[in-house]
Amino acid sequence: MKRTRDEVDATLQIAKVNTAELLPTVHCLGFGPGASAAAGDYCLLQLEPALCQQLEAGRSLVIRGDKDEQAVLCSKDKTYDLKIADTSNMLLFLPDCKTPDQLKMEETHCNIIHSEIFGFSNNYWELRRCRPKLKKLKKLLMENTYEGPDSQKEKDSNRSKYTTEDLLDQIQASEEEIMAQLQVLNACEIGGYWRILEFDYEMKLLNHVTQLVDSESWSFSKVPLNTCLQELGPLEPEEMIEHCLNCYGKKYLDEGEVYFELSADKICRATAQMLLQNAVKFNLAEFQEVWQQSVPEGMITRLDQLKGLALVDRHSRPEIIFLLKVDDLPEENQERFNSLFSLREKWTEEDIAPYIQDLCGEKQTIGSLLTKYSRSSMQNGVKVYNSRRPIS
Repeated sequence: MKRTRDEVDATLQIAKVNTAELLPTVHCLGFGPGASAAAGDYCLLQLEPALCQQLEAGRSLVIRGDKDEQAVLCSKDKTYDLKIADTSNMLLFLPDCKTPDQLKMEETHCNIIHSEIFGFSNNYWELRRCRPKLKKLKKLLMENTYEGPDSQKEKDSNRSKYTTEDLLDQIQASEEEIMAQLQVLNACEIGGYWRILEFDYEMKLLNHVTQLVDSESWSFSKVPLNTCLQELGPLEPEEMIEHCLNCYGKKYLDEGEVYFELSADKICRATAQMLLQNAVKFNLAEFQEVWQQSVPEGMITRLDQLKGLALVDRHSRPEIIFLLKVDDLPEENQERFNSLFSLREKWTEEDIAPYIQDLCGEKQTIGSLLTKYSRSSMQNGVKVYNSRRPIS
């Protein structure tokens, strides 16, 4: 039964509502025959203005996650956690409902609009910006590392390989975040598939480059691409030589020629990893001596080049150093701190910072993370941090 204008005015009078403060148009709501059945068929999603604008511009938002993962929503460049928010007010779906702004633009006088409720909900999905979940990316690519074109592994067609589309389907991160992490991992596209080079093969390529630089007496700040490809092409594929130069250097143009400025820090860091990967622990003094002897002449090794790669124990006698890569640690905050505090009971901020820096979200600092997940105390005049909870 539809209400008349007189019935609406009478209801407003009983409610003691001043009609002068209202728009003249009235929405009369009624549940449609399929409202109850349709209630579970739709989800409401609350979006920030920037995401709304992206949808209105024709871009897509993608929900990603396997059955055993907490779903995330991804735009082109950001990742969001999806959380259900309950509300005490029933939210109604009205396909033909007009907003006050729309009504003001229409010349209507005291008319009644009868709107049918299509469905309803007592909750909605809200988005919270989160860090992309990228640990799985390295795990997938490490299943089948690239050891060179002549490797026996390349003849096995059953080994796992992943295209960009495969990674977008399986990694809980936006496309831009995935592509940025592929660069961090020094991954390259070979035959349409993303691959990580086996570390020994990567070092083989790097040694070819550094030996050529030495034999030609080039400056590490000006390594010519074309000459490298000509000289090293008979030894390794040209695309692999160029990939190595991209990983360890910065490309630039000079008088129309392509050059690379090789990074001493990256080369020293890779050399240290090569030395440390086969040793459980290394005498620090001996390591520093061997390390300096192993890098190309003219490069200076420093321990700060190893942040997030190796850890020094100053309390042991003699002092030791061992491999501890940040990308081998758990991805979740609490698990990361548990892992670190099980390894070492007390940390200085200088030592722990490289291993938690990547956990910092927007407007979050290392200090705020330490405050939340650790306790501080003074030890021999130095502030140290230990776990807030017992570590088994």
